[in-house]
Amino acid sequence: MDLRASLLRLLGLALMALAAAAAWWHTPPQPAQSLVERWGMPPSQFEEVAGRIVHLRDEGPREDREPLVLLHGLGGSLHDWEPWTAALRGTHRVIRLDLPGSGLSSTAAGGDYRVATDARAVLALLDHLHVQRFRLIAQGRGAAVAAHVALLAPQRATRLLLLAGAPVPMEHIPPAPRLAAALPWPAVLVNGLMPRPLLAEVLRSLYAHPSQLSDAQIDRRRDLLLSEGNRWALLQQWRQRPTGEDASAPFRQLRLPVLLLWGAQDQLTPPALGEALQAAIPGSRLQLLDGVGHVPQEEAPGQSLAAAQPFIEKQ
Repeated sequence: MDLRASLLRLLGLALMALAAAAAWWHTPPQPAQSLVERWGMPPSQFEEVAGRIVHLRDEGPREDREPLVLLHGLGGSLHDWEPWTAALRGTHRVIRLDLPGSGLSSTAAGGDYRVATDARAVLALLDHLHVQRFRLIAQGRGAAVAAHVALLAPQRATRLLLLAGAPVPMEHIPPAPRLAAALPWPAVLVNGLMPRPLLAEVLRSLYAHPSQLSDAQIDRRRDLLLSEGNRWALLQQWRQRPTGEDASAPFRQLRLPVLLLWGAQDQLTPPALGEALQAAIPGSRLQLLDGVGHVPQEEAPGQSLAAAQPFIEKQ
């Protein structure tokens, strides 16, 4: 009985600690209008596509016959591509969007956050915009979405540029988010939590040089994750990610020019995973970026874009 009583006491203390942490870190959703005023002003557009609202920015010359379509990674948004877009929109049509349940786009119908479903959402938007042929650029989770887009529309996708696009091995995930993803949290609790210190630590781990990450970048990520439903969507995107052979199969089927850009100091998806992905994609090429981590377009926008441009411009 003493052992049972001790275990019950420990369980009670753990539940009290969890409740205290939840109260301390409780962060309610931000009003949608305040988020739009800060992150969705022109040149942002909000288009209704297949019953969902998609937040996008479509910039650059409309005569560009093969626009660049930019897809962000897990927990990101179209704002992750701002430095690249600023450099490219003078000569290219650049279309970037918030994927379902990210940024200011609607959450997914029925809670379906599979990458193949996101790929169909991307194609639906491009149909809505009357874009026939396009070049895909994607980072992190967006790479799997882009691979599915290319497979669904092989006559339309002309080339594919992937930044740190390999599936993330579980052992490379920091302990706190790994535990958070594994526990059976109720949606009401997940939608009320977003401790800034934890988010900042996770984001710093993505950089080769964490000092390059600004407070403004942390605040932007956090702001957009506070949009209604986005925190639950983030958890579901992780839980519904393809794993094992299912994760690599779409890449093996690609039959278009593919460049893999990889941070040489990427700790989340190390260069060895880039080498494995290159081996899986026929005819692909891998290029390492010295002194760069998992998010090259944010940590080293000039260096990563300079490496990408010959591939982007090639006809």
